[in-house]
Amino acid sequence: MKKNKLLLVDGNSIAFRGFFALYQSLERFKNKQGLHTNALYAVNTMLDNVLKDVQPTHALVAFDAGKTTFRHGFYEEYKAGRAKTPSEFREQMPYLRDLIEGLGMKHYELDNFEADDIIGTLAKSVDPNEFDVVILTGDKDLTQLASDNVTINVTIKGVSEIEAYTPAHIMEKYGLEPVQIIDMKGLAGDASDNIPGVTKIGEKTAIKLLKEYQTVEGVYEHVDEMKKSKMKENLINEKEIALMSKRLATINTNSPIEIAVSDLDYSGKNFEKLIAFYKEMDFNSFLAKLDTTDADVPVTPREEITYEVVEKIESAMLSSDMVFHIEMLDENYHTSDIVAVAWGNDKHRYVTTGDWALMDPLMIAYLENPELTKRVYDFKRLYVAACRYDISLEGVAFDVLLAAYIVASTNNSEDIAEVAETFDFYELDRDEKVYGKGVKRGIPEDESVFTEHLARKIHAIDFLYPKLYQELEERQQKELFYDMELPLARILADMEITGITVDANRLNEMKGEFAEILTEIEQKIYAEAGEEFNINSPKQLGVILFEKMKLPVIKKTKTGYSTAVDVLEKLQGESPIIDDILRYRQIAKIQSTYVEGLLKVIFSDQKIHTRYVQTLTQTGRLSSVDPNLQNIPIRLEEGRKIRQAFVPRKAGWKLFSSDYSQIELRVLADISGDEHLRQAFIDGQDIHASTAMRVFGVKTAEEVDGNLRRQAKAVNFGIVYGISDYGLSQNLGISRKEAKTFIDTYFEKYPGVKSYMEDIVRDAKDKGYVETLYHRRRYLPDINARNFNLRSFAERTAINTPIQGSAADILKIAMIKIDQRLKAEKMEATMLLQVHDELVFEAPEEELEKLQQLVEETMADAVDLAVPLRADSSSGATWYDAK
Repeated sequence: MKKNKLLLVDGNSIAFRGFFALYQSLERFKNKQGLHTNALYAVNTMLDNVLKDVQPTHALVAFDAGKTTFRHGFYEEYKAGRAKTPSEFREQMPYLRDLIEGLGMKHYELDNFEADDIIGTLAKSVDPNEFDVVILTGDKDLTQLASDNVTINVTIKGVSEIEAYTPAHIMEKYGLEPVQIIDMKGLAGDASDNIPGVTKIGEKTAIKLLKEYQTVEGVYEHVDEMKKSKMKENLINEKEIALMSKRLATINTNSPIEIAVSDLDYSGKNFEKLIAFYKEMDFNSFLAKLDTTDADVPVTPREEITYEVVEKIESAMLSSDMVFHIEMLDENYHTSDIVAVAWGNDKHRYVTTGDWALMDPLMIAYLENPELTKRVYDFKRLYVAACRYDISLEGVAFDVLLAAYIVASTNNSEDIAEVAETFDFYELDRDEKVYGKGVKRGIPEDESVFTEHLARKIHAIDFLYPKLYQELEERQQKELFYDMELPLARILADMEITGITVDANRLNEMKGEFAEILTEIEQKIYAEAGEEFNINSPKQLGVILFEKMKLPVIKKTKTGYSTAVDVLEKLQGESPIIDDILRYRQIAKIQSTYVEGLLKVIFSDQKIHTRYVQTLTQTGRLSSVDPNLQNIPIRLEEGRKIRQAFVPRKAGWKLFSSDYSQIELRVLADISGDEHLRQAFIDGQDIHASTAMRVFGVKTAEEVDGNLRRQAKAVNFGIVYGISDYGLSQNLGISRKEAKTFIDTYFEKYPGVKSYMEDIVRDAKDKGYVETLYHRRRYLPDINARNFNLRSFAERTAINTPIQGSAADILKIAMIKIDQRLKAEKMEATMLLQVHDELVFEAPEEELEKLQQLVEETMADAVDLAVPLRADSSSGATWYDAK
């Protein structure tokens, strides 16, 4: 007999989860009346997906009836301390029931009880032989209900990713039965619900106790047998708290509900109500996707894409204001095969398979004509691909990827469909669905599927352009897009295409040198250990360090002793073997990642062509991949030596490097308005010595020794990153009390900095985001989080992002201006690399003096701050010599 399926949804939980999943786009999700709709949008997506997947015969969405429940009767502090519910969330809740009814589901709430209790009561009321139950929630509390016929789907990311909790999954994840989840919360508590638990007992300890004693009550039956410890003391002292916590965590499966499963028949969507709801919320993409085959209701169908697969460019339109796209299946566009070229607008779309279109004279003329404007997705990718055919792609007026990234920095996928979905466009399948993934990735056998996919990409780019343009305008980000990111994309493309010459012979020499060093360190480690073993095996190393050598055990893992770097660093001074192991690991990583790694990515032109990812970080900083040249560990001499292999492309040329001096602290001085910090830079003082004088009470700069300057430097940069007294104490190897004194004194001496930090956090809590000097935004969904750690991290991010992001923006502006001046001066000097605050060039030796003046002047004058900017430069035969 086919079973019925009961779908039970925790309404408050998924609405709250949905609200924060789309929080970064909060201001974009509004209807014409100004109502925020992000939570409604997310819930609709979640419920639509789960209804399709589960295909329930019965369904209910349960809600909490109010803030007070029967649990408050025996613990007034239950769920106390939660952050105030955002008004943008509260205003959407009355409309949630309209959505649920439109989807054809019933909803219910019960005074003095929670949604969990309603769900638990209904889940346990059905005959397991007749019903399978699926529960959808954002709260793991409900996992205690899992059984052979009850599965709990917990949302874990965004609005689409879930984790299915069955008894088997709970056993695999925790080693517990579902019912023991209650006991785990009784012992460990639950901060989100303000369930106290027993002091100093976390989830891992609770699980360990429950594996041995099964229940909270079982723990107390055996507590007297336990060895004397602080845990035992806490357990004894807090027995009543543990039992109460368990009671708080227990879902009432016998709640006095006035509905039965027989009242919850599900027969599909109520199209009349749903369409009215979608129209009121301006959910046009959902309207377009509605399948109303069985409903007598007219609705706009998913647009049919008309396009032409062409074999001769002469038959296809190439005019102004077109969308243009080159399709490549591999991530690295320097080497990926070109599988198609497509272009068009809202009326005509054309697709050519293969790369022949890029060799057609008419196409070449179109692409190189700056008067014929093009809209694209990922300008840099297309520019590099076209350059491989000796085509200079001109006239690109809009890049959808860059614009989407500026609007919300999480919009950075190479897949157009993924970004389009965040703007309510669902008419394009994701690449993975069409091409597959991994070794199976390729063009589908049915060519029409492939060509239609390309046509839909043109349609998506065309659809997104006006929406993104409007967003940029409303957020005052048009200058950021048109004057910074779009021109920078071309500069980065030129840098990638140029590449940097690498001396493979020098790398091979280093490979031999480092192999010798590693052998020496190995022998030293073996001598200290008294035997040979596999140094790269954490298990073997753990046995040597903690069993044979009896070093203090810092941390254990499931498989044995932890030998992670942070653990070994805490053991420094205990034995010489620790320093040798750390050094061995450092050299081994340099050898494998950089020496051997770089040798693998040298092109036939003897150059490395790194790719700069312009849309990865949330601060606007550039990233380098294939290979990553920004992570070469230059603090170690062996790491710095890697730069010896980077050389100019011609004899008689030099590499030239210039980097901003303390740019983030200068930005801090500007945006904080602190008069003392500003004056130190205006007077050209050594900022770390200046800080040491003010914070440590030293009268003259001459009295600031190396140690004091080092401490002041740690304080300066710690402040920029919102460091805590604990973090500073770890960095400097001092007590937390001393570190707190340093920080307090710093704020006393630099009151403008303290005010800035307080103001920016307050502003972030109000707006939900922070901005750089150039209106680059970073959204902070955890800035008002209940969880202290999440909230604290968001606050530190709020402090740092305007500083780090503005510094990144300033360097981008400098790069654009330097590029313009180099071209205007018709110099041979070429910009090759950007590494954090550093720019690397190659130039004829006779141009070096002029280049130095041009670069340092341009970097210093790139923007107008309240304090001067300064760039330090050097040159040499290799990148190593230039630093």
